[in-house]
Amino acid sequence: MGLRRSLTTLPLVFVMFFTVSGGAFTLEGLVAELGPGLALTTLVLVPLMWSLPEVLLIAELASMLPEEGGYYRWVERAFGPFWAFQCGWCTWMYSLVDMAIYPVLFNQYLAFFTPHLSSAQHFWVSLLVIWTAVAVNLRGAGRVGRTSIITGAAVLGAFGAVSLLALWHQTRVPFLPFVKSGEGRLEGLGVGISIALWNYIGWDNPSTVQGEIVDASRSYPRALAYALPLVAISYLVPLLAALGATDWTVWREGAWPELASAAVGGGSLGQALSVGLALAGLASALALFNSLLLSYSRIPLAMASDGFLPGVLARLDPRGIPRNAVLASAVCYSAGSLLSFQSLVVADVFLYGLALFLEFAALLELRRREPGLRGAFRVPLGLPGLRLLAALPLGFFLLSVWLSLRSGEYAPAAALSALGAAAMGPLAFMVAARLRRRRESLRG
Repeated sequence: MGLRRSLTTLPLVFVMFFTVSGGAFTLEGLVAELGPGLALTTLVLVPLMWSLPEVLLIAELASMLPEEGGYYRWVERAFGPFWAFQCGWCTWMYSLVDMAIYPVLFNQYLAFFTPHLSSAQHFWVSLLVIWTAVAVNLRGAGRVGRTSIITGAAVLGAFGAVSLLALWHQTRVPFLPFVKSGEGRLEGLGVGISIALWNYIGWDNPSTVQGEIVDASRSYPRALAYALPLVAISYLVPLLAALGATDWTVWREGAWPELASAAVGGGSLGQALSVGLALAGLASALALFNSLLLSYSRIPLAMASDGFLPGVLARLDPRGIPRNAVLASAVCYSAGSLLSFQSLVVADVFLYGLALFLEFAALLELRRREPGLRGAFRVPLGLPGLRLLAALPLGFFLLSVWLSLRSGEYAPAAALSALGAAAMGPLAFMVAARLRRRRESLRG
């Protein structure tokens, strides 16, 4: 039985929402690192300099090659199996980092209700998050999409309520002070930009399930067109409203429940909003893991289909769901260590950038070599214009890398670890290719 096409445009929009964003959670740390004005400025610049070019380039690739495996298949078509494997390898490496973040976020918001859990209890909570998402994923992409719509509506509704009610308690200029005062500005800027980038990466992630999307060539670009402004609005509106009604110096990671109460002057209304934001934080962290498990599990499926991983990972169950790939991915994520949020984010952005620019190179190569290859959407630029468009996020990424390496105690170590993991890709390809030849010879 083949894959089932069960994702339509609206569920795909919310799957994208949770593979990229999940709401304004984690942006408290951005404000704390940079100061109100620079944090808001960064959240305006990042979608313009990073996300918009990425969305346009990814939309064309997804439209021209709407295949299961997404970006892995794009790079394979452009450069062959070696570079496709490197793209898949980098994706898998950053997924190990990325998927460790969301149980951390879940535990941050769980602390609002149960602040005294031990490290061992946090670990078991993390396993509960992971395997709850597995249960949803084993029902298929359509179920993940419907769950994402419901959760997305709840998260957006919670932040919308806080934003609206905070308008009656505006006592400050939201973007002042512009920059955080004191020492360590460079350190804060490096981490802050990494946090901002992390909150805007992942537009290509759902491409791996294009074999499960209805009319994928049209649906994927259309969903991107809706999802990008939705994510930008979901960040800027709550931050502007809450910064105008609260003291920015008390902002910190996981503080949205307290900020929601302070933004409306406390009292019973503030308590109700605190509870609502904490519940929304729990739901968002679970939905993030749920949507990304859908996306990341299709990479071992594609690599196994090419013979680089055991064939059992390429098998579908009777309902057309890659059960083995989902379960194997979840086992790997369950074994992942949970590190500090900032170090996870820095490593995540580094590895994602390496994979993403392989995808951009694939588009440029396909435009050059196969100019007639096109889908329902095409960026209205020639090859020189396309190169300039790709150069914009590349430059922004290199700025983030430079600032991260110049700042902080953990950023250089996280960056070097990420580069080391990527450098292992060629060796992993040699091993996988040799094992594939051995399996083929045994079958022959």
